[in-house]
Amino acid sequence: MFRLRLIAASAVVAWGALAADIVPGDARRGEQLFQSEHCIQCHSMKGRGGSLAPDLGRRIDRDYTPAVMASLMWNHAPDMWEAMQKNGVTKTSLSPEAASDLFAYFVSARYFEKPGDAARGKQAFAAHHCADCHGITSSPVAAAPPVAKWESLAEPVVLAQQMWNHGAKMREQFAQKKLAWSKLTAQELTDMLVYLQNLPETRNLAANFAFPPSDSGEKLFVSKGCSGCHTGPKMALENRLHNQTLTEIAVDMWNHQPSMKNPPPELSQEEMRQIISYIWARQYFRGSGSADRGKKVFDEKNCGTCHNDPSSGAPKLGGHKDAYSDITMVAALWNHGPRMLEVVNQRKLPWPRFTAQQMSDLIAYLNSL
Repeated sequence: MFRLRLIAASAVVAWGALAADIVPGDARRGEQLFQSEHCIQCHSMKGRGGSLAPDLGRRIDRDYTPAVMASLMWNHAPDMWEAMQKNGVTKTSLSPEAASDLFAYFVSARYFEKPGDAARGKQAFAAHHCADCHGITSSPVAAAPPVAKWESLAEPVVLAQQMWNHGAKMREQFAQKKLAWSKLTAQELTDMLVYLQNLPETRNLAANFAFPPSDSGEKLFVSKGCSGCHTGPKMALENRLHNQTLTEIAVDMWNHQPSMKNPPPELSQEEMRQIISYIWARQYFRGSGSADRGKKVFDEKNCGTCHNDPSSGAPKLGGHKDAYSDITMVAALWNHGPRMLEVVNQRKLPWPRFTAQQMSDLIAYLNSL
């Protein structure tokens, strides 16, 4: 239940403007918030912090898409608030900008990635011939930077950017050595990252990640030629990348290079960041639910008992200029949930609990109003 408090805090991202743009966030500011907002009182990150709740930097079996986070929050909120009160943890509110910083910090620490295994990663690093060129502190090939200098270990966007730009040179090296192109799976890259990030020479690299304003992302997507192929229901990236992690995206880009008709365009770190903010960050919070099913959820969970009754003090739902999302639902719970619990108890109603799919369906219904 303590883990859910941090899930809540990290999830309240850009909740007032997701329909238009992602609120800029920076992992370095998020790390400071992790301490100043007392998250570190219960949780730790890679061994630093409290021991009452899980270390959020550890690789554990998790898959927290926004819908899963929102449903978990709703289901466990009453127990979470009770535990926070018992342990003297004050519930604070977060601005969208601060919440986006905190979320960027968790993305930077790859908290939302699939679990990996360092032993498998070491084997994969050798099996895919990475170690043929890249050493840990020094490399057998002069032009290949050693792992200890890889910025990509500390920033997921740089991982995607460097793998993308590195592909052409790698194909030349593979051809010279008469090796087939080494395709990767997302699990293999995740395992390799766990292995490389936990080496003595690399484990102190500062994690970094940022959501910039994505005003330039769409223009870059067109000017770099991406829109020429990635259009329509089957090829549009917002559909193909739905709920993918940044590591999975990096693997897709790596595997995709040999099949491209034209040489792939090089991308700077800032260009990659803008494109990812434009495509990935937006679709990651969009959700995919059914409004028809959502109407049934709204009725079955007794939502209308309060939200259609002005005397309850609950706001009328629907009709907002900004779309609802998993994030806005979590934000509403975080800021107004304790009062909601009082009203629910007064009316002797059960606390609403949702599956991830029900949450997505409910959001689709609210957006249809």
